[in-house]
Amino acid sequence: MRRASVRVRAALGATLVVAVALVVAGFFVVATLRDGLADTARLSAENAARGTAAQLADVPDSEVGRLDGLDGDDPAQVVDADGKVLGASDPLQGRGPMADFARPDRPHGDGDADADADSDSDSGSGSGSDEADADADDAGESDSGGGRAAIDGDSENRTLTFPVDDDGEVTYDKEDITGKQDFDVAAVQGRTRDGTPVTVYSGASLGAQQEAVSTVTRSMLFGLPVLLLVVAGVTWLVTRRALRPVEGIRREMSAITASTDLARRVPQPDARDEVARLARTTNETLAALEASVERQRRFVADASHELRSPIASLRTQLEVAAAHPELLDLDEAVEDTVRLQTLAADLLLLARLDAGERPATGRVALDALVREHLAQRVSDPHPVRVEVLDAGEVRGSAGQLSRVLANLLDNAQRHARSEVSVAVRR
Repeated sequence: MRRASVRVRAALGATLVVAVALVVAGFFVVATLRDGLADTARLSAENAARGTAAQLADVPDSEVGRLDGLDGDDPAQVVDADGKVLGASDPLQGRGPMADFARPDRPHGDGDADADADSDSDSGSGSGSDEADADADDAGESDSGGGRAAIDGDSENRTLTFPVDDDGEVTYDKEDITGKQDFDVAAVQGRTRDGTPVTVYSGASLGAQQEAVSTVTRSMLFGLPVLLLVVAGVTWLVTRRALRPVEGIRREMSAITASTDLARRVPQPDARDEVARLARTTNETLAALEASVERQRRFVADASHELRSPIASLRTQLEVAAAHPELLDLDEAVEDTVRLQTLAADLLLLARLDAGERPATGRVALDALVREHLAQRVSDPHPVRVEVLDAGEVRGSAGQLSRVLANLLDNAQRHARSEVSVAVRR
């Protein structure tokens, strides 16, 4: 991975990020879709069960099977507390209870009924049935529809599996069974007109949910690789286009290095992006490097010129002294030697400064420094006259200031036509 190009790494990185984002989003979408369809099926089953239970108040036990809620193809049953099926939809005709949850409590036994009848004998023979009817009416009263409702309590949902045929309809015929399917079954307790507590079971198929989730999952699995290929290709092309100026800068820098022609410049794009700033900075660096090399060349030329004169003078004096020892001018030879020594020290100082060495600084009295130099300097070929000495102290390097003053006085005495005037001011 580290040896791969920037284009490849950018494409792989973008593809990985998009892949992770799509997988997370896919899981979220599938989970949301599954939950939403499951809630829809649960609500459908509960509405169907409540609709059937609402009709029980006007129907006796013997006519429960004729209810409108039991004429569909979805599984539906009305079961009493003893597990007897009072009515069922067509797929469940002749079958036992489809479920046993949310069953109502069984009615009291005969012994309890006789005891209650004996204890209430003074109320008349019809009082017991009247009270039962009153209890049934109280338990089934509701505001909806303006009549009596037979719904007791809240609904309860379970997921059950039923055999289905090719069309996804519930069937118990062995020749038509092609598979099994989950149904969300809602159970609602109610009472018939005879006061019999029953449980209404109504189921809603989860096949639509499962098919929708499967379709969405397959679409995502098919589209994900295609989308990732598109992302990788587009990222590779965009990165290649963005890095094309960088490649031009690299080629030009390689050519400049091979030709050592610092006057050349790298191509600078017209855009205002990071690549354009890189090209501009590179050109500024090349310009600074060219100026530095030019200064170095001038310095070498000046140093060579300065060294040539004392070296030539010394050589001449030595050649004359070799032929005529009595004509040797020792003072002039010493002066040329000192001059060579000073130039060598200056070159050494410049080399140290280029290497990053920083001399120690402190408080320096300029007037005292000037007087010290003038006391040691000969007045020939031109005398030195001091105008003003009112400089006080400055902060700097005494050695560098002394060297600068010496160079200035040397040049002044060498090139002046008359006396040299030194003025020191702060």
